[in-house]
Amino acid sequence: MTLTTPPQAEATAPTTAAAKIFNYPRNAWYVAAWDYEVTDKKPLARTVAGVPLALWRNTEGRAVALADACWHRLAPLSKGKIIGDELQCPYHGLRFNSAGRCTAMPAQETLNPSALVPSYPVVERYRYVWVWVGDPNLADPNTVPDMHQMDDPAWAGDGETIHADCNYQLVLDNLMDLTHEEFVHSSSIGQEELSEADFDVVHEGNTVTVTRWMLNVDAPPFWLRNMRDKFPGFEGKVDRWQIIKFEAPSTIRIDVGVAKAGTGAPEGDRSQGVNGYVMNTITPETDRSCHYFWAFMRNYRLDSQTITTRLRQSVSGVFAEDEDMLRAQQRAIDANPDHQFYSLNIDIGGMWVRRILERMLEAEGRPSAVPTVGRDA
Repeated sequence: MTLTTPPQAEATAPTTAAAKIFNYPRNAWYVAAWDYEVTDKKPLARTVAGVPLALWRNTEGRAVALADACWHRLAPLSKGKIIGDELQCPYHGLRFNSAGRCTAMPAQETLNPSALVPSYPVVERYRYVWVWVGDPNLADPNTVPDMHQMDDPAWAGDGETIHADCNYQLVLDNLMDLTHEEFVHSSSIGQEELSEADFDVVHEGNTVTVTRWMLNVDAPPFWLRNMRDKFPGFEGKVDRWQIIKFEAPSTIRIDVGVAKAGTGAPEGDRSQGVNGYVMNTITPETDRSCHYFWAFMRNYRLDSQTITTRLRQSVSGVFAEDEDMLRAQQRAIDANPDHQFYSLNIDIGGMWVRRILERMLEAEGRPSAVPTVGRDA
């Protein structure tokens, strides 16, 4: 059932205080890497939800994810060598196939039957390599979060990866409430109307959607330039939208854009505007670090590499401001272990995200919160 509740009534619906360091579910698909990062030349080391992985491609071009620790002496396989369809340990030369089974041992013909390392389900979709580090019997490829704009020919764009020194939930909080743009990104995408505008929150199943419209406003610098890419010399007021959709455990697509004011964008006619999707998927690494994969996709001037590059650089600059704030926030959390988080109306979307993650963690028998520690702990 879909539930839509006015923000004033729902402000404290999930809880009034929020866990500061959130645990991560493991029965879920996470992005381990961009597809181009995983090759048949050299293994890639990447930790996903606390599980160190060695990622590589076999002779069929299929991405493989093995535990990054050799069966023999736990040497990191990511420092090893890819030999055809096998990954060779860098320490003593044991070889493992894509199923994690040892196929060769040095100086002996008989293979120990227990010689294997965990192999994890992998799906390649939307320009990413997704990995499931939980119960492999639950790894349904059909449950990979929707990011279809990433490889849909009707959209063009590119992105980057941020290694963020903070708990992944802080990034989710940041993306589910964009009123911070008024203060953190005042020179690019921020404006006063962000805090003044009403918003709607809908939560259903493993998704949460926050919708905000700002009507008849000035276009901030970022959006004014994009309007002029499509409509040279554009001047005047715009209708601006932000439609944030979370899909568990940590993917957020943000439908964003502006259109000439009064031309029907709220009713669905965006022809007099520019539309983009901010694509975000966050992979917890440890309880205080994560990999943040993002891209900005647009549906206009698709053939312009100049615009693609400029947008990637512009959004990268915006996200660098977020990264600075998130890093500082994590330091303050660790320095103040007894201080509690409290929630405002603007936090409703993020609180429902936490409720969904709490249910996932409960199903796995794992606690939702990780204890915070003081600076001297």
